[in-house]
Amino acid sequence: MSSVADLAGVHELVSRLFEWPETEKEWEQYKLSDEQVAFFKENGYLANVKLLNSIQVESLRNELEEIADPNHPGHHLFYEFHSNESTDPSKVLFHALGAWRVAPGFHDVLWNPAFVMAASQLLGGSVRFWHDQLFCKPAKHGGVVAWHQDYSYWTRTKPMEHLTCWVGLDDADVDNGCLYYVPGSHRWGLLDKPDLAGDMNGLDQYLTPEQKSQFKPIPIEMKMGHGTFHHPLLVHGSYENKTDRQRRAYVTNVFKDGTRSDADTPLLAGADAVPRGQKMQGKFYPLLYQAR
Repeated sequence: MSSVADLAGVHELVSRLFEWPETEKEWEQYKLSDEQVAFFKENGYLANVKLLNSIQVESLRNELEEIADPNHPGHHLFYEFHSNESTDPSKVLFHALGAWRVAPGFHDVLWNPAFVMAASQLLGGSVRFWHDQLFCKPAKHGGVVAWHQDYSYWTRTKPMEHLTCWVGLDDADVDNGCLYYVPGSHRWGLLDKPDLAGDMNGLDQYLTPEQKSQFKPIPIEMKMGHGTFHHPLLVHGSYENKTDRQRRAYVTNVFKDGTRSDADTPLLAGADAVPRGQKMQGKFYPLLYQAR
């Protein structure tokens, strides 16, 4: 394989996978309804938003197969790379951060018009990139992602104006390890964080009796190419994949423009440090969408 250029320095589309709208009228097709935005605010999530067509899904699947190889020439560009992050040796959970630097398709999903428009509406302003993730559960022995809140791993940035978008590259259902949400849990405040790929119920030790009584997860089943957005404090997780089907997905994490660093060291392995108190920006944290 030939060497791979770092795409982190390119803050625009590099392929033809998506087309950037040029007029306000062209943007209209991607806007969420007022009802969808209200649902998100009340429940802490918004599911089944179509973000990819079948051609785009297939292109990303092909890229994923290539970059999941530890011998890929762009491997050094990942912030994190775990061929198996599961603490159960009989299960597998592939988890990696930094695909946007390695492959053009995963780079360009950041500038997917359907994604950035929805993200801007849900954040209430301009959208800046935080980091991406790949989560893949192989057929028959895919591992769990324990109950957690995303922001419990992100307290090195503030204020808490973050947003997560999970997009399936396969149909996701209760049998192959779809996401589960606990509606309304985004109002519980910040909880301690468990081992992400360890005990499914590791979060229990941090819940109050009242929170335990409200802990009523619902499955988020979606067709491939559809995404679900959730609040940084919404409790979520996913169970094992015991089917003959894969369950592949990518996650795009963003925050509202103006979010600041709250750390003195690099926030991601290999990324430039942003001094404490300074605005998150630069090569690794590009502006994805300027609110109109």
